[in-house]
Amino acid sequence: MTRRRFLVTSAGAAAAVTGGGLLSGCAGSVSGGSSGGGNKTLTIMIGTTELGLPAEIKAAEKALGFNINIVKYDITRLTAMITAGSPPDLVRGMGAVDTPYLAAHGIAQDLDDYFAKSSVIKVSDLDPVNDVWRYDGKKQGTGPRYGMVKDYSQDSMIWYNTALFDQANESYPSDTIPLTYDELFEKGKRLTQSGKKTKVYGWSYAGNTQNFMSMFASLGGSLFTDDFSAVDYSSPEGIKILTWYLKLAKSGMTPTVVNPDPNGWDWPNFDANRIAVATDGYWFGGSVNSDKKIAAISRFAPAPQFGTKRTSSCYSATGLWMPKAGKNKELAWQAFEYFLGGVGAKTRAKNGTGIPGLKSLRPLLPQAEPFQKQAYAVQQRELPYFSVISFTPYAKWDALDAVVNQYLPAAINGTVSAGKLADQLNTGINKQLSNNKKLIK
Repeated sequence: MTRRRFLVTSAGAAAAVTGGGLLSGCAGSVSGGSSGGGNKTLTIMIGTTELGLPAEIKAAEKALGFNINIVKYDITRLTAMITAGSPPDLVRGMGAVDTPYLAAHGIAQDLDDYFAKSSVIKVSDLDPVNDVWRYDGKKQGTGPRYGMVKDYSQDSMIWYNTALFDQANESYPSDTIPLTYDELFEKGKRLTQSGKKTKVYGWSYAGNTQNFMSMFASLGGSLFTDDFSAVDYSSPEGIKILTWYLKLAKSGMTPTVVNPDPNGWDWPNFDANRIAVATDGYWFGGSVNSDKKIAAISRFAPAPQFGTKRTSSCYSATGLWMPKAGKNKELAWQAFEYFLGGVGAKTRAKNGTGIPGLKSLRPLLPQAEPFQKQAYAVQQRELPYFSVISFTPYAKWDALDAVVNQYLPAAINGTVSAGKLADQLNTGINKQLSNNKKLIK
């Protein structure tokens, strides 16, 4: 198995599952750790290959002088370890949606002093996306840093299959001017191929909390109230968003909670020429590059816009954070620097599986192939439209999505209106936020 195929397979497994419990993220069983030189062992809980293949972890052990035990991210095990007072030394997290929760509950270590002393990671070199890992007690994007991205994407951007566009005699999206959601909806209808089952999805777009938040931002509004203690799907913006999404879900052009993609993510169907437009960020290019036939007919385009405010946010900003109760903080920071600013970060940047967390590493992104050059150019032009969309400290994104998934089916099947759906979401989510707010001292 090639390195690229191994990474693609691992990414697919991670994307297919989510966990409940203390934190959000990908769940799975605990894997065996790596053994190397040195007398001390550092435990990192993350997707099995997210920081590199086994040989690369061994190289890191040799460079750092201590053992690294990679434990596959498992929310149940993480919760138990934190409760027992023996957390991993570093943990995978999604800064865009985890940071307020981690900081408000006193779980994550404030890393400002570590950043200030680092000779490897300079604050001035941090990509602006790293602001999602900041929280001042009330607002995300300012205050202490509680983690850093390993790599990221602007997740509303789209990949499209030019062969399917040609087959439908459909014009390609522009490399510079974003489509509106309505324009892409019409393209998606014409690109969809239906039979007893959908043969080609015209546009894969999920109905989830992060996508809805981005749509609110494009309308100049917010899903949450100013203090993040409640949501309001019944606002004019909320009703417009739900009405539009239900139209999309009922069209049959996209997988939904009623008709889910069994793969759990877009790549298998995109690779099989069964998705014309995939809502996936720059990171998806790492998968595209694993199949030369698909790479030859794949293109990247700006994030479509729902409202008048051009917005291209990041929903995850996956990276590492350090538990406050950790026992090996100095070693943890050395590994943090290695994987997020040193050799490990440079290796990932060259693979093109996301934009690196340091601005100085961007030139390492792959541009050898035509699709890589095109995607890189589109991505560079998209960077100015990135913004932080703040998340609530009172719940995890997957808990909010669970409420969305509970009530969406009846609305998609036509038995519940957008207005009624909004009321149901408000009631279910706000009850959860209210109860969880009481747990923060």
